[in-house]
Amino acid sequence: MRVSIQAQPDGKLLINPIIEGRSIKTKRIDVGGCGAKALERDIIAAYLHGYDRIELFSKRILVEQKQTIRKVCYKLIGPEITEESSNCVVIQDLLNPNELPIKKGVQRMFLIAVSMQKDAVRAFKTIDHDLALDVSQRDDEVDRLYLLISKQFRSILCGGGVPDSTETNIEEYHEFRMAASPLERIADHAQKIANVASKLQEPVNYKVMVELEKLNAAYMELVEQSVEALFEANTSLANQVIDSVEKMCAWAEKLRESTLKLKSHEIMILLGAVIDSLSRIGDLSSNIAEIAINMAIWDR
Repeated sequence: MRVSIQAQPDGKLLINPIIEGRSIKTKRIDVGGCGAKALERDIIAAYLHGYDRIELFSKRILVEQKQTIRKVCYKLIGPEITEESSNCVVIQDLLNPNELPIKKGVQRMFLIAVSMQKDAVRAFKTIDHDLALDVSQRDDEVDRLYLLISKQFRSILCGGGVPDSTETNIEEYHEFRMAASPLERIADHAQKIANVASKLQEPVNYKVMVELEKLNAAYMELVEQSVEALFEANTSLANQVIDSVEKMCAWAEKLRESTLKLKSHEIMILLGAVIDSLSRIGDLSSNIAEIAINMAIWDR
């Protein structure tokens, strides 16, 4: 039997058998009578389980089902429709896992989430509904990266090996996979703020808006510091982030109370939703910081 030998970051050697002509994993799914949501869940589940080829079949696949299939393929990185007929659609995963190492995937998620959040607050301030829509649509890219990272990690658990083993060992891979989750949720909150901005019809009180921007900037700085702590395994910085998030609770609550004095009941409700999302972003930065501390333990 032929084997491959890969050096790990800690100096260990990883030995894996080389399987010649690996068979393509195929999943056949009967979509007869399958609704849009159920069909979407089935395709994503097959994707996460690492199937190279997904065959969707029925006596006749409806136009609405084909639209759902195309929509799901757009939400995933790798799968493409390679065959299509009235009773069968074949999806092939064309991505080589080594083309996107997990560190690059997490870094990309972070950059998109940060840009979404900044633009979401800008859209709220300027009542820019077009920018709000753009932010909302960018969330799809973060979701695509998150699902890819989840798929790659599941492959490792099933014995597939670490795709970028020369840079990341399995313990680090696990922590980066854990960090991808709060980053995906930060993007979700940016999308929520953008959705709130799309409903805004009149400017927010100037003083309240200035304070809101300051609060947002402070929370986003903590997100950036938490990700820096993650990549550098910096426990000191990670603990600073966690302490800062706890101290900022009073600031967020004070701003929330100030919105109760506004004359417009609608703006008061919209501002409350934005402040709640900012507070949750702070909590999520703490989660990333905690993961950074866990990762740093491996280097001690």
